[in-house]
Amino acid sequence: MLDHPEEYYQHYYAYYRRRLAPKVDVRIVILVTICAISAIQYVSWCSSYNKAINYLVTVPKYRIQAMEIAKQQGLLSRTKEKGKNRRSKEEIREQEEEVIRDIIKNKIDIKGGYQKPSLSDILLCQMALFPFYLSRYVAWYARWVYRFTVCREEYGEEEKLYLIRRNMKLPQAQFDSLEENTKQTFLEKQLWLRENYEAYRKEREEEMKAKLATDPKMKRYRRWMKNEGPGRLTFPED
Repeated sequence: MLDHPEEYYQHYYAYYRRRLAPKVDVRIVILVTICAISAIQYVSWCSSYNKAINYLVTVPKYRIQAMEIAKQQGLLSRTKEKGKNRRSKEEIREQEEEVIRDIIKNKIDIKGGYQKPSLSDILLCQMALFPFYLSRYVAWYARWVYRFTVCREEYGEEEKLYLIRRNMKLPQAQFDSLEENTKQTFLEKQLWLRENYEAYRKEREEEMKAKLATDPKMKRYRRWMKNEGPGRLTFPED
């Protein structure tokens, strides 16, 4: 030790570093992180869903339908109340709004990014259910190959819509949010066939180009780009 005193301090440091280092299980850290992300996901989805409901309550079409249902079910009672049970107009209006809101929640199926949040969609549940989802996908894919590749069966409507969504490269939630008449148009155009979809895509691109060519805002923008350009940074020469 006297010949190499630096080794003494190295051993001393290594010993106390092991003794004093915080003993934290990495698995616990990962689990807590996943739980935190899942909680943030769920709160965010609930907020988006409530925003969608608040918007739908203001749409006359859905509001009128909800009021008709409420009247049929006797939920909007406007009988005059007397004595202590008498409520103010503000309280009656708040109750009506709550009734309309509940009916819209129960009757309207919101699709896409504003759909009703589900615990099974958060990260924690998705990771826990991953083996189940994987086995289900393998079974589904094997059945698909057997039915439509080996046995040469005709596609049903569900299979056609799946192929259309795959051609369009749309997430399931975004495709589900499309109007039913839009999906029916896709089926009529046979967009599950790759060549039909490519022709449809090119047609849509040409329509968009023609629309932009006649758009006054785009015309002004093109004139500005041609005459002035986006601008340049110049530096004085030394």
